[in-house]
Amino acid sequence: MPIESAVPPDLPSRRKLALTTTIAVFAAAMILITLVLPAEYNVDPLGTGRALGLTRIAAPEARPDEPVPPSAGQPLAPVQSGPIGAYLADYKTDSTQFVLGPYEFVEYKYHLEQGATMLYSWKSTAAVIHDFHGEKDSARGEAISFEKKERRHGTGTFTAPFTGIHGWYWENPGGDTITVSVRSAGFYSGALEFRSDRTRRPHELTPLVHESRIGEAAK
Repeated sequence: MPIESAVPPDLPSRRKLALTTTIAVFAAAMILITLVLPAEYNVDPLGTGRALGLTRIAAPEARPDEPVPPSAGQPLAPVQSGPIGAYLADYKTDSTQFVLGPYEFVEYKYHLEQGATMLYSWKSTAAVIHDFHGEKDSARGEAISFEKKERRHGTGTFTAPFTGIHGWYWENPGGDTITVSVRSAGFYSGALEFRSDRTRRPHELTPLVHESRIGEAAK
């Protein structure tokens, strides 16, 4: 039986190879110019990168470092940058007095986020039983004392070790009526008064007023 000889396949001509290679090189060059360069290197000679939104990948829009002012009720927690704690809102001030009859007591506390600070000064017309303490939001009723002694005044700064209410317990240990006065400034969001007769009421805090606002109010 005769053996048939194998027929070699038709090979592409040199012209066809050159044409195919040219098309492939052109396609690769277009992908490089229209897609790769705008996305990777922010180079956009034809403007296709901007049209397709690719230049934002290589050069994203710069965002300001300053945070947006908080909405009402947003926690006043500091953002630490070394020794500086930046807040999203102005601090508030407070000034109030409490009249305590014989053996009466009052608790006065501010709500502070963890790391938030305040400056305070208080004094009494006579020595009082005093306890400076705080309660975590997650464990109300479980007081943690920071300072506990009988005294007539106190001045200092306070940085909240946890989020919750922080403040004073003052008790009149004698038979005469006394007055306790307190002033403070800080990044607190609220103040609460608790009395020995089991009453409880919030106090209105004073927002910081800048000089420019004072000038506008005077016009």
